[in-house]
Amino acid sequence: MSAAGTPVVEGEEPPRGPMGPSGLLDVLGVASVVLDARGRIVLWSPQAEELFGYPAREALGRYAARIMVHEQHLDLVVKLFADVMETGRSWAGAFPIRRKDGTTRLVEFRNMRLLDDRGEVYALGLAADQATVRQLERDVALSSRVIEQSPIGLAVLDTDLRYVSVNPALEQIGGRPAAEHIGRRIREVLPRLDADALESAARAVRDTGRPVADLPAHGRTPADPDHDHAWSVSLYRLEDAHGSVLGVALSVVDVTEQYRAGVEAEAARRRLAVIADASARIGTTLELDRTAHELADVAVPELADVAAVDLLEAVVKGRRSALAPAEPARIRALAVQADDAPEALQAADPPGQVARYAPDRLVTECVRTGNPVMVPRVREADLPRIARSPEAAELLRRAGVHSYLAVPLIARGEVLGALDLKRTRNPLPFGEDDLLLARELAARAAVQIDNARWYQNARDTALTLQRSLLPSVPSVTGGLEVASRYQPAEATSEVGGDWFDVIPLEGCKTALVVGDVMGSGITAAASMGRLRTATNTLASLDLDPALLLEHLDRTASGLDQAIATCVYAVHDPHRRQCRIANAGHLPPVRVRAGHPPALLDVPTGVPLGVGGVPFATTTVDLEPGDLLVLYTDGLVETRRHPLDERLDALLSALEGPERPLEEVCDLLLRTLHEPENADDVALLIARATHPA
Repeated sequence: MSAAGTPVVEGEEPPRGPMGPSGLLDVLGVASVVLDARGRIVLWSPQAEELFGYPAREALGRYAARIMVHEQHLDLVVKLFADVMETGRSWAGAFPIRRKDGTTRLVEFRNMRLLDDRGEVYALGLAADQATVRQLERDVALSSRVIEQSPIGLAVLDTDLRYVSVNPALEQIGGRPAAEHIGRRIREVLPRLDADALESAARAVRDTGRPVADLPAHGRTPADPDHDHAWSVSLYRLEDAHGSVLGVALSVVDVTEQYRAGVEAEAARRRLAVIADASARIGTTLELDRTAHELADVAVPELADVAAVDLLEAVVKGRRSALAPAEPARIRALAVQADDAPEALQAADPPGQVARYAPDRLVTECVRTGNPVMVPRVREADLPRIARSPEAAELLRRAGVHSYLAVPLIARGEVLGALDLKRTRNPLPFGEDDLLLARELAARAAVQIDNARWYQNARDTALTLQRSLLPSVPSVTGGLEVASRYQPAEATSEVGGDWFDVIPLEGCKTALVVGDVMGSGITAAASMGRLRTATNTLASLDLDPALLLEHLDRTASGLDQAIATCVYAVHDPHRRQCRIANAGHLPPVRVRAGHPPALLDVPTGVPLGVGGVPFATTTVDLEPGDLLVLYTDGLVETRRHPLDERLDALLSALEGPERPLEEVCDLLLRTLHEPENADDVALLIARATHPA
């Protein structure tokens, strides 16, 4: 070790030139005195003058024992001096002295014999105040014991930021003995730490003198090479009594437990944030596909780089599914989302596609057992068990899939499918925290998905019934060209009430019917079917429209809570007339060449099922080329606009040049029906033609 504290490394030149002074001797105030063979003072240092109180002019040439030793120890000191001069053996001890001012002080002495080049003998005496020596000894002892026994890791770096001392606690923290530290830098001893940040901080402390407290450090050491640890490092500059920089001291406290607790708290906060986000974003509608997409959107990129939501095909169809151990799984992909992973996205099953997964596939295992499947570190041999095909496995390999997790979607005790997660860009493997979060998401989303699939099944059932009850309308009758549309409501609860019909009658006449059963769902669809059947039966009797509605009214009164609106019109091409009766329905529209479209002035009447109120028949002209437009309220009613305003919009849409009836139907639905209007739409348009 050099005088300035810089270690001398083997093979390097020792430092040359003047070194900075040490302050230790100044603290001790060591007095130097040289005596000749007779005991007379020949050299007297300034420290001796301060310690004994005699200036050099009074001390030089005098017997040392007379001014340096208390008179009661004079004989003993003379004898000890003689022994040193005779034998050459040094002597050390403590004696009280009497200073020039008469005060007494206990002084530590060390005497040794000196020999000059002429063979003459001298004595060198070194003396220091014993109280100062003892205080320094206590300070050193205390410092040594504190450093040796401290549970805090302590080290001293020299001005080149190389280790010069390390205490046992730091040896234990780093897993390396002190000998492997001395003369080396931090990065050489602990390469798996962020040594650059630590050395940069130490350099700043050395140069500025400003200490750094609680600097965080993370990494792994030989003491525990398989786990990350966290430390709090404090650094401060070391200086001697003259202010010369000696190096940098650092203390290291292991805060791994607190760090892990903080990490766990942050992970818990993140999980709560994601779950709260999922609660707000998943299940905004009862659409199955949209609900699945919402789950995939929440999972990416917070939890995974690629997420897929898959349901068992049997579950989608409304059946329960239990897979045998050797049975493959038929899985329908509902949604897939990826964060900048095109190849992994390409490897996923396209939404809507049904794929067959063999029994050994991980997603099959997940839905068969109802337990999560996690592969923290995906090897190439794992990819065939993750992908649907060898080609997809190759795409996943090229995409860099390195971690995989599948969690079951379970609702009401039934496994619906799986949430399939992969990581490509995120370098961390899936861990227990990720599994916990994925299970929370899957559990919450599964209920929403289950609601959506039952809702969709119920809607499909009602819609199937509704469509089965609607007629196949002929495009041309005896004197009419006809086009129609039926658009079901988006909500299951609204499906089922609207109907239309075109009924050929004798004499080239045609009956046109549009109605709307109040209520919704399967019950409304069933009531509609019974009213439609009754209407067809009564129409064959060629009754007056008002009389037919009276019979329908009695039929509706016999149905459970069935109230309906209806427009019934009979077109006679030979008379070029239409006889119309209305039971509480919106008025038809007549479009005539050279005239603006107009609502027909037909008495509204009361809805079917009210009973006791007669209906009226109105006769209107319908020349060849004229249009008669019948519709239900789902086409025009909204919550935001008055009905009159919407009926004006209907008339405006019917203006303009003559168009094919199919185009007119599409135009009206496109311009008038608003998505927010959760109601069926039935639309029937007839154009009068010349009778055959």
